[in-house]
Amino acid sequence: MTAEVVGVRVIPRTGSHDVRAIKVVLHRELLRFANDRTRMITMLIQPILWLFVMGTGLGTLVRGVIPGIDYRTFMYPGMISMTVIMTAMFSAGSIVWDREFGFLREMLVAPVSRGAIVIGKCLGGAVVATAQGVIILALAGLVGVPYSPILLVTLLGEMFLAAFSITAFGVLLAARMRNMQSFFGVMQMAIMPMMFLSGAMFPLANLPSWLHVLTTVNPLTYAVDPMRQAVFGRLDVPAQVNAMLNPGVTWFGWRLPVIVEIGLVAAIGVALLGVAITQFRRAE
Repeated sequence: MTAEVVGVRVIPRTGSHDVRAIKVVLHRELLRFANDRTRMITMLIQPILWLFVMGTGLGTLVRGVIPGIDYRTFMYPGMISMTVIMTAMFSAGSIVWDREFGFLREMLVAPVSRGAIVIGKCLGGAVVATAQGVIILALAGLVGVPYSPILLVTLLGEMFLAAFSITAFGVLLAARMRNMQSFFGVMQMAIMPMMFLSGAMFPLANLPSWLHVLTTVNPLTYAVDPMRQAVFGRLDVPAQVNAMLNPGVTWFGWRLPVIVEIGLVAAIGVALLGVAITQFRRAE
């Protein structure tokens, strides 16, 4: 008696499946964020402390040097960036959590490309981080930033772009990590120096040459500066104060236009996404 052979049909991978996978991963990130109120609160505490506690303290020291503006107004774009960046990195870190609990393996055996999973993860992280940043936007009036619709829309777009790039960077790091402790250690080592060197907390004008070079090669500088220029474009401050607090980023004496900075952030994000997809395809 011959055993009957049962045929197995493998569902072909199509573009529609990849699009659906992106939607599913994005939706999962949104649900995870909405159900984790502790994460929402803890991610907001640090930038609020920096803005209202340290910003107020530093403001008392430089009050006579920068007349006509609150130092917290200067720090405000940097605190938006800090909120977005930290939230985006934590979103990317959930990949390590999924790997530890076996959920990642279930996604990897699905008939969709791993690139679709990475894209969905990056979009989800960007949307979640932007939503978190909206809360900081709501505090704009408390630090002297006007509630201009054009300004708010501009900041939202720049926040999303920065968050997408940072999430792609986080996914790149998380692709080979086996536990959350390793990921958070590497994340702190990579993000904190970049954050401090981005001009989020101090002006980029009149820096020592070595520090100017470090801020120029720091990718986060090109995410923070467009936000600051958008904010200062809506403020009425003396020209000398604007030159001191909002000098922009210069290459060999040439001040980069905002559109160039945004283009750099977008290009870096696409490049990091490509590397992240490559690393993810190699991961087990």
